[in-house]
Parts: sequence; structure tokens; C-alpha cells
Amino acid sequence: MSSRKHRGLKYLPFAFTEQGVAMLSSVLKTEKAIDVNIAIMRAFVLLRQHLADYKDLKEGIAKLEKEMNRKFKDINEALHYLLSPKGKPVEIGFKQKDRSQRK
Repeated sequence: MSSRKHRGLKYLPFAFTEQGVAMLSSVLKTEKAIDVNIAIMRAFVLLRQHLADYKDLKEGIAKLEKEMNRKFKDINEALHYLLSPKGKPVEIGFKQKDRSQRK
């Protein structure tokens, strides 16, 4: 668009908005114009659906990433706990006293 000083279009528009296409359909009455209008409106609907799907996908990935980070943090803490040295290991199993001491 040009400035207010020059009062006019400096550049022609490259695309119509969805509302512009709807207004154009009320002016053009030929069969071909109606078919093209319907195709353009369907394209806008598909574009809107893809944007909504992308938003849902983005939210799902963010939720999954948050959940996985929490789980990996828990696993990492458990591994550090299990691998940390705690001193001398305790012997396990059955311990039998000397027979000479029992009499």
C-alpha cells in the first residue's frame, strides 16, 4: 500500500483473504467463477484444519517431552543411587558359629 499522501495503491495485492474471496463470490456469477470460488474456500478450510492439527501435535509433543524428562530424571537418580559407593559391602547368607563354642 502507498502512503496516505499519494492516495492509491502502489502495489497490487498478491492474494485474497478468505473474506475477500467470499465478497468476490457475491459479485461474480459465472459458473467458472463459482467453481473457482468453492475451490479457494476449500483451500482456506484445509489450511485452517492443518493449523489446528499442528497446534494439537505441538502440544502433544511438548507434553510427551515433559513426561519423558521427568521419567529420565527418576531413572538417572536411581542409577546414581545404585552405583554410588556405600562403603564395605555386607556379606549375606547363613552364618554358622563354630561347633567348639556351642558346647
